[in-house]
Amino acid sequence: MSQHPSFQQLVEHFRPVFSQIAEGTLQRERDRELPYQPLAWLKSAKFGALRIPVEQGGYGVTLPQLFILLTELAEADSNLPQALRAHFAFVEDLLNQPDSEVRRRWFSRFVAGELVGSGWTEIGDVKVGEVITKVTPHSDGWWLNGEKFYSTGTLYADWIDVYAQRVDDGSDVIALVNVHQSGVERSDDWDGFGQKLTGSGTTRFTQAQVDSAHIYPFNQRFRYQTAFYQQVLLATLAGISKALTRDASEGVANRQRVFSHGNAKLVRHDVQVLQVVGQLASWSYAVEATVNRASEALEYAYYVHDSGDDALIDQANINAEVEVAKAQVIATDLVPRAATELFNALGASDTRLSKALDRHWRNARTLSSHNPMIYKLRNIGDWIVNKNSPTFVWQIGHGSQ
Repeated sequence: MSQHPSFQQLVEHFRPVFSQIAEGTLQRERDRELPYQPLAWLKSAKFGALRIPVEQGGYGVTLPQLFILLTELAEADSNLPQALRAHFAFVEDLLNQPDSEVRRRWFSRFVAGELVGSGWTEIGDVKVGEVITKVTPHSDGWWLNGEKFYSTGTLYADWIDVYAQRVDDGSDVIALVNVHQSGVERSDDWDGFGQKLTGSGTTRFTQAQVDSAHIYPFNQRFRYQTAFYQQVLLATLAGISKALTRDASEGVANRQRVFSHGNAKLVRHDVQVLQVVGQLASWSYAVEATVNRASEALEYAYYVHDSGDDALIDQANINAEVEVAKAQVIATDLVPRAATELFNALGASDTRLSKALDRHWRNARTLSSHNPMIYKLRNIGDWIVNKNSPTFVWQIGHGSQ
């Protein structure tokens, strides 16, 4: 590959890795085998450095190109793009900051294969807006104490992007904590029915050391972060739609048993079954096209982030949030529908656990439960009708009694 690879060269570089990952997806799903090896392959291929500039050792891809590659990775194994979501978000945050020695140091780590996981959400008796995880200053930096759930990607990460609160001034911050210390405990206790291998369980911090340079004010995070996080999930849904279309097509092509009241001697020639596969392929096309369209809006928000034109920046971020919300509505409707419809092209034997075709619906439904769609629909309508800006940052917890 050349020093400045074309996007086609990048696709050709990563597709063999994706194929290698796909070969073991069913076994990992059936055995709950965490994907340490596939992530090692991605690290070796410098997948985590996709957005890092070429001159700093990365591939310098655009956001639309990033999400195309994440879609292809999701087609191979939908757990992996979600497990990398926090990593790419942190890279994106750095890209929105001016060049500095600190930024170059982080980029160097990521080019070497280090990854970032997520530690934002707290469960239990936590009120909306409350942050129980705290950072306390001491002479050599900060101590981090608290507990997070939905810690996506942390099992595979070298660093965790932790949402916390400073005890000295009460401000909300992001603490980047190194996992290679005794004060960080990671558990594989995610018990959702889908996306089982994303490493989304509990992470506990007990006097975990955080360097002073690794504390960042939360209100300085990049503006389109909420849309970006959601877009990773949408690319994952697009990948699932491609995978289930592939599985339906292969199942129909290879199926020998037919019904007496069918339309052909071979299922692959049955016009009604072919209609089902055509529907799946069309829904997949629509989802992928919609996600690609939303990627363009995110790319523009990144393009203008340092323009100095506040009105332009505001409008670009609103457009990105609304476009991604529209894409979410499409993807969370069509992909779970397609994951059910595919069985109309197959038979009862295809519901066997050994084939694990149910994973497509379980994974799609789990991803679709992030960021409630009903509120996205409201935001879209409120923007179109009243020009009220969408929700950029939100929290979850117990409401007032």
